[in-house]
Amino acid sequence: MADYFDLSGKVALVTGGSRGLGRAMVKALAECGADVIVTSRDAASCAEAVAEVEALGRRGWAIPAHVGRWEAIDELVEAAYAAAGRIDILINNAGNAPAVAKSTDMTETLFDKTVGLNFKGPFRLASLVGERMVAQGSGSIINVSSTGAVHPEPEFAVYAAAKGALNIITKGHALEYGPNVRVNCIMAGPFWTDISKSWREEADKTINSAARRIGRPEEVVTAALYFASDHSSYTTGTVLTVDGGQR
Repeated sequence: MADYFDLSGKVALVTGGSRGLGRAMVKALAECGADVIVTSRDAASCAEAVAEVEALGRRGWAIPAHVGRWEAIDELVEAAYAAAGRIDILINNAGNAPAVAKSTDMTETLFDKTVGLNFKGPFRLASLVGERMVAQGSGSIINVSSTGAVHPEPEFAVYAAAKGALNIITKGHALEYGPNVRVNCIMAGPFWTDISKSWREEADKTINSAARRIGRPEEVVTAALYFASDHSSYTTGTVLTVDGGQR
């Protein structure tokens, strides 16, 4: 069965790959044979993630970047192709979810930062990489969204709206870059990561889902590996919910 997730000879770029779900995906990609470019704003954490990739016998590159900024994304793409020569798998994982008590508390700066990192950045990165994937004849783009897009909470409404837009552009880009480039999305529910350390321990008991618990990072990686592998060749434009049956 491991052959279904064989990514030998592939190069992946993972944004927000230095921690949380992104870090778990980076490790899983390398374990399945992929070389991995890791990017986030934290250069030291990127280097740590790359060290894990190299310890698995794969090539890794740490390229720090702020993927909420248009010009930084252009520079990231040039640096990534200069380092690795190609990108076969792009995972748009970076995101943030700042909370405000009410909509009038949302400043223009915070609004732009939230939309920039959660939608504008993934849109621009997928656009640039998608065109190059078309030219090389194949590729897989994986966006990481949130169930907040369909279960929005008032204090996270702008974040939810940006993730909803990411769901929509997944289909748009699948149509634009197909048939040889696939574009899919993982709409993730709550997961235990370093970002969720502030959650109360009781959250596992009170979460309203069929699984009745919060997910573990390793429980999302197989969805990413499926979309990354050639065995998902007939799956594109899809938003896959991984949330433990959230209500």
